[in-house]
Amino acid sequence: REPFLGDPGFRKELHAYIAEVSKRIECPALEVGGTEDHVHMLVRFGRTIAVADWMKETKRVSSSFVKQRQLAFAWQAGYGVFSVCATDVDHVRAYIRGQEEHHRKFSFQDEFRKAMAEHGVEWDERYVWD
Repeated sequence: REPFLGDPGFRKELHAYIAEVSKRIECPALEVGGTEDHVHMLVRFGRTIAVADWMKETKRVSSSFVKQRQLAFAWQAGYGVFSVCATDVDHVRAYIRGQEEHHRKFSFQDEFRKAMAEHGVEWDERYVWD
């Protein structure tokens, strides 16, 4: 059977690969997880790379990894990046680890919309997901 993003075993392998890619570009991953339709990455940002360059490289390399195992795959064009206070790192790790359970109750899109509204962030959905 071909692996796919709906397969938890394959997702675990992909998340480990994403963590390795991020480490190679000097942004060590503290936690990587998600569901079949999105990935959360908690990383310590390196001082020499821009967020957009980190995301571009992470998507590029991990996309090749997935395409080697399944034919049709592409990351969405958009993404969200949020800074986290050092005192919240453990909470964020737990949140990422609980994605499967959490998103049985709330869709990723609804949760993202709520977070943006709660923090007063103006945004355009056209630039976040396809």
